[in-house]
Amino acid sequence: MKGKLVRFGVSLEGELLRRFDAFIGAEGYDNRSKAIADLIRKDFIADDFAKGGKVAGAITMVYDHHQRVVVNRLMDIQHDHGGLIISSQHVHMDHDNCLEIIAVKGPGAKVRALADSLKSVKGVKHVTLGVTCTGR
Repeated sequence: MKGKLVRFGVSLEGELLRRFDAFIGAEGYDNRSKAIADLIRKDFIADDFAKGGKVAGAITMVYDHHQRVVVNRLMDIQHDHGGLIISSQHVHMDHDNCLEIIAVKGPGAKVRALADSLKSVKGVKHVTLGVTCTGR
C-alpha cells in the first residue's frame, strides 16, 4: 500500500470540523486530506522521537561570541557528536551575539542529548530543537 492513495471516511462533530477548516485555511492548506496527513505525520514523528527513533532536525542557539570559553566548549561538544551533525551555519547577529544553526540526523535520544549538552553550557543564551522525519 506504500505510495498508493487510499480513500476513507471520517465523521466529526460540526463544530470540530468548522474549527479544523478555519485552522487549515489559516495554515494555507488547499484541502483537508493534506492537513490530516500532516497532522498524522506530526504525531508519528513525535512518537519516533520519544522512542529514540531516527529523526532529522535543527538545533538553533544564540550565544555571546566574546566569551571564548563558551565558543570553545560549544565547538568541543559539536566535535564529540560529529556523527549526528550534518552541517552547521554560523550567523553574526550583531556585535556581541551569534546564531548557530546545526542540522542533525540520528536517533532521537542522541539528538536530544546533543541539544541538552549545548543548552547546558554557561553563557549560551537560548537553544531550541526542532525535529522532523528523515523523509522515509
